[in-house]
Amino acid sequence: MTRLLAFALLGSLSLSACAQPAAPGGATGKAAEPAVAKAASSGDATVDANIDKALKQLGPQLEADYIGKAPLPGFREVIVGGQLLYISDDGKYMLQGSVIDIANRRDLSQTSSGLRNYRKQLIASVPRTERIVFAPPNPKYTLSVFTDVECGYCRKMHSEIAEYNRQGIAVEYLAFPRMGLGSQDHKDMISVWCASDRRKALTDAKTSGTVAAKDCTNPVAREYDLGQRVGVTGTPAVFAADGTQLGGYLPPAQMRAALDKLGAAATAGGMK
Repeated sequence: MTRLLAFALLGSLSLSACAQPAAPGGATGKAAEPAVAKAASSGDATVDANIDKALKQLGPQLEADYIGKAPLPGFREVIVGGQLLYISDDGKYMLQGSVIDIANRRDLSQTSSGLRNYRKQLIASVPRTERIVFAPPNPKYTLSVFTDVECGYCRKMHSEIAEYNRQGIAVEYLAFPRMGLGSQDHKDMISVWCASDRRKALTDAKTSGTVAAKDCTNPVAREYDLGQRVGVTGTPAVFAADGTQLGGYLPPAQMRAALDKLGAAATAGGMK
């Protein structure tokens, strides 16, 4: 996803770097409608129109999911398909990438409250009953993790799930078959989510690489679609409760340290 808008300038934009052709409709293939309605507005109709025109020049299908204040004078923060961009108020210029606060040595693009809140809202729309949860009693932190059953780092992370829990971290898995809808990966994840004991089925699938085939009405396609909208490009994709993306796999102790640091920054006002 990191260079997709740059590719748009060459006429080859795709918002779904990992997307595959959608499977036929039905419980196993049809992606659900977006979980959160779009309400992208800067509060200035002229600016909104300029940004919409700029996006349409890049790709006719492009729409802003969020428009908000930017740390750069004369620009707005714009989220498109989970990607954070900066577009000038007149719609003539677009910036993509890190925005560094030199004085504070901080990457403002990584601490964007708009992007975090956008992700938080979308991820929170997934009911806990549609997640596969591994949690200790009274966890201090909760992670939402987009996972699949065949990636090596997903398996490594899950092999240490007990230690994450001992660190006070609850892990709530959402489905993201990275090979795309209709793939064997997608079918295997449906089988996991349709199992009578989803926790055991997920553990077995990650340990042995096999899962008993099952089918039912399931949230796998919907969670995959949502993952793309928050910018997931690989698995595991780990998000803190406030919408901050913590990257991929980290060992349990390092994950706890990262969460402690994030919490301290929020308390100090560093994430505003």
